[in-house]
Formats: sequence, structure tokens, C-alpha cells
Amino acid sequence: MTEITEDVLKKVIVKRESDTYKGNYGRILLIGGSENYGGAIIMATTAAVNSGAGLTAVATHPLNLTALHARLPEAMFIDWRDAQLADLIKKMDVVVCGPGLGMSDLAKQIMVILRRCTSEKQTVVLDASALDLIGQDRSYLPVNAGHLILTPHQMEWQRVSQIRIPFQTDGANIDALNQLIPDSNAMLVLKSNHTHVYDGKGQIFVNPIGNPGMATGGMGDTLAGIIGGFVAQFGPSVDTVLAAVYIHSLAGDMINKENYVVRPTEISKVLPKLMKKYSELS
Repeated sequence: MTEITEDVLKKVIVKRESDTYKGNYGRILLIGGSENYGGAIIMATTAAVNSGAGLTAVATHPLNLTALHARLPEAMFIDWRDAQLADLIKKMDVVVCGPGLGMSDLAKQIMVILRRCTSEKQTVVLDASALDLIGQDRSYLPVNAGHLILTPHQMEWQRVSQIRIPFQTDGANIDALNQLIPDSNAMLVLKSNHTHVYDGKGQIFVNPIGNPGMATGGMGDTLAGIIGGFVAQFGPSVDTVLAAVYIHSLAGDMINKENYVVRPTEISKVLPKLMKKYSELS
């Protein structure tokens, strides 16, 4: 097992070249946000934008349009019932699916569309409701994606893997990941007080930082957005995912120094400054 350190930030976050444009930093689509959980997809999208994704689109319930555009005019909106969703998925480098998605029949239809439309050139980040749906029916898993990143908390992983939380050992988790996705391009980010990251080759990494002030709703949605944003611009490597996990907790620790509770939206706010700092150390 290897501890994640800030060195991975210096390695991954590099200065941007002068002769670049938004297309150089990745196209990302985030799917989620049912009638009652619009905040989840907005927080995930905010994290993706603030972590540097070049072009960001959101497929969500139309009830979320006003709030999304008021808080985040940088993100494009599409009604998740729109027939163009399939074509949009095909154009993306990264798709983050699950924050606030829900368990409705429509959510299941979206999972089918995602599976049908993704290709080996794409990375799919699966979070929250998307994982719960896969726990019910593994045929929803978008196995055609070139890279799959699962970001469950321990109860969601129990539903997917059928491993009860007390028995979620490193060996059991690796075996379950390899059975679920027999492909070395899969990764598992198992969220807990010290998040463990597993790649498809049996490597195990542990995040030593973070704090209990981060135990609040929306923290996982924010992490999924950061992972998506990092992969969009830095590529789908293990180091990219480790950097996203580490900077999420690092930002939380900075905020926790003066705040009892760490709000996920505050983490997103400090990301551009943190990334600037580490880009100059790379």
C-alpha cells in the first residue's frame, strides 16, 4: 500500500501553454440531478469547472436549469430527456454519471443510453445513484468505455460488490473490482475517512489527509466532479486520479483550519488557487 503525497500534484498539475484553447482541456458531460437532488449535479459541475475542464455540459432535469445557470453560467445545459443526449455523450472525453441521478425508470434509461454510446476513447466516472443502479443490475455497466472510474462510499460499494462494510478488505475489494470489470483500465476510489484507491493491476493507494469537517452532503459529488475535470485535461492515468483525490482533501484541510464544517462548494472555490500554486512547482 502506498500513501498519496503532495508530490503527485506537482507531477500532474502543469503550467498551461500559451498557444492553447478550451478544446485542449477536455470535453466533459455530467449527468444527474433529479427533481429532489439538483444540488448534487450542480456541486459536481462546479467542481469540474473549477478544476479546469475545458468545455462542460450538464444533462439534468429541466427544473435545475435556472439554478444551474444562475450559479454556473460556464456550463451548458441539456434536458436529460432530450433525444440528443446520445449524440452528446459520443462527443465527450469524459462522462460523470450519477450525482443526484435517482433510481427512476428514466435514470435506468439513461444508464442504458450511456452504455450504448460510450467508446474506448472515453472515460466514464460512475458515482452515487449510477452505482446503486449497477448494484441492482450489472448490465448497466458501460463496459465499452476505455476507462472506468468508480467512486462509491462504503455502503454503495457494498451494494455493488456484495461485500459488507466490515469485510471490505483490500484483497476483497481488488477481487471484486476485477470480477466486476476484468480490465486493467478500471479504478475504484473507495471513499472513507482515509480513501483507498485501487487500480485494475492490484495497486493500492491510501489518502492520509482529510478531516471530519468534510462529513457533509455533497462532498462525494464534488470529488466526482474534480476527478472528471482532472481526467478531462490531464488524461486518465492513475496519477491523475490520485491527484484529484488528494487535492480534494487538501482543500478540505485548508478550510477546516478555521471552520468547523467544510462545505463542498468552498472546496471548489479554492481549487483554482491551489492548482495555480502546484503548477508553478511542477
